[in-house]
Amino acid sequence: MGKYAQMSCNPAIGGIAKGQIVREIDALGGFTGVVADRSSIQFRMLNRSKGPAMWSPRVQNDRFRFSEYWRDILENTDNLDLWQDAVIHLIIEDGVVKGVKTKIGVEFQSKTVILTNGTFLNGLMHIGQSKMEGGRIGESASYFISDQLAEAGFKTGRLKTGTPVRIDGRSIDFSKLTEQKGDEGYYKFSYLPAVKSELKQRSCWITHTSPEVHKVLEKGFDESPMYDGTIQSTGPRYCPSIESKLITFAEKQQHQLFLEPEGETTHEYYLNGFSSSLPWQVQYEALRLIEGLENAKIYRPGYAIEYDYFDPTQLYHTLETKYISNLFFGGQINGTTGYEEAAAQGIVAGINAHLKAHEEPEFVLGRDEAYIGVLIDDLVTKGVDEPYRMFTSRAEYRILLRQDDADARLTPRAFQLGLASQERIDLLEEKLRLRDEIIDFVSNFSIKPQYINQLLESKNTSPLKQGVKLRDVIARPQISIFDVVEPVTPFKKMLEKIPLDRFEEIVESAEILIKYSGYIEREKLMADKFKRLENIDIENKFDYGSIHTISTEARQKLSKIRPKTIGQASRISGVNPSDINVLLVMLGR
Repeated sequence: MGKYAQMSCNPAIGGIAKGQIVREIDALGGFTGVVADRSSIQFRMLNRSKGPAMWSPRVQNDRFRFSEYWRDILENTDNLDLWQDAVIHLIIEDGVVKGVKTKIGVEFQSKTVILTNGTFLNGLMHIGQSKMEGGRIGESASYFISDQLAEAGFKTGRLKTGTPVRIDGRSIDFSKLTEQKGDEGYYKFSYLPAVKSELKQRSCWITHTSPEVHKVLEKGFDESPMYDGTIQSTGPRYCPSIESKLITFAEKQQHQLFLEPEGETTHEYYLNGFSSSLPWQVQYEALRLIEGLENAKIYRPGYAIEYDYFDPTQLYHTLETKYISNLFFGGQINGTTGYEEAAAQGIVAGINAHLKAHEEPEFVLGRDEAYIGVLIDDLVTKGVDEPYRMFTSRAEYRILLRQDDADARLTPRAFQLGLASQERIDLLEEKLRLRDEIIDFVSNFSIKPQYINQLLESKNTSPLKQGVKLRDVIARPQISIFDVVEPVTPFKKMLEKIPLDRFEEIVESAEILIKYSGYIEREKLMADKFKRLENIDIENKFDYGSIHTISTEARQKLSKIRPKTIGQASRISGVNPSDINVLLVMLGR
């Protein structure tokens, strides 16, 4: 109860598509990116070999500083009161939540309530045959809320997640491991230039399992709660336990593992890829057969945890529940996995809870506006049958949802809400002005062959035969905009007006628009076309049960989810294009 922003699982923020979400939270005025940057001990931009729509920032964090910096922010936020206790009951009158009751008998009256219970609702941990009640090691579970919500008509279920062994770095032979250093350069999460890490940067290390390791692990399957029927719930497909990997990929002789430092000075390492609920003796025996870990000592074994969640199709896009007014859900209670997905829901639920309390219009992000919009629309439209994790492939407009332009997409909206400061909007306006000046300059400046051909040949791209606009040179895939700064003196001079602490960010954002403008424009057209469907309101316009010209499955799904728009209806699994056409005909379209 007394912990703030505890990193329950891996000591890292971001990753594929998750990094884009963190930049969106930052653009909205949230603090996840700020704290992640300040507590960073390694930064990497994933997928740099692919196009910018796929670039995804990720940091290793000092988990202790992460929690400390968050606590500092929370304790110094105006109008925010903190109370350490456990909520055991919601106060509900006539279908409207009015507040909460706590374990020690305190009542809080409130216009709105947000539940962000993580893995604590009826949490149960497993290590082999041992079971412990709790939300994570050393912390008690949360009881009674699930029963109360189930009685109110909510459909509930159980999900599972897991965490791996923690290892004492003093017992690791790093000479046998492959070092993975962070990226050099300016990259970070927050768009605020002054935010950066002052901590010593540390490497991650790579090793692998082997057939010998697998044999030992398989020995413990008889006592595995995952395979003896003890755990009935579904685990995360994209972050599976080592047991699941051995079953799913039985033909693989080895699996890659990452040793991630838990902090700037601590010896503790997190073994990413080795999540397990096998008996601790089996985990330990197998661990010591891994290269570099032959003499490993551990702080604690891995464990699995089961917890309650609620079908997110019972929510509106604001994350308010459909059954109880003014009650909002955010995070793993909605069937998601990961810090970033939880933080995204937290900020949206928080914004909407505030707006509802003040009788102001709701805040909803579209699928073409943010990964956060994709995440929430997927949850409330499709529901989940396993812990939901965000991927770039889930977004149909990922060229529009790049990590570099989250501020351009979302900061103006956050500023209207009063979430983004004047400083943020000023920084954005300066960035866009300087970016556009760069694009104008290179679009109008002609470069002669003698000034650029040596560079072109060194980059294995054909030399110029005549002068061209500088933009045409930068548009070549082999050439970076930073390559042409030195050879083109007027361009170098023009760039001197850009503040040094934002130089790479602004110049790179110009380059992305130069190289990918055709793709970006085409995707914008597609998004605008689809928006016409998206905006056709069908809320409370049909009694789906009486429409016999649509399929039985479509009738059932539409009646259950009650979509707000034709666009949302079209994304419900089991609703076919022919069903959508029937609805459009009935609307006279």
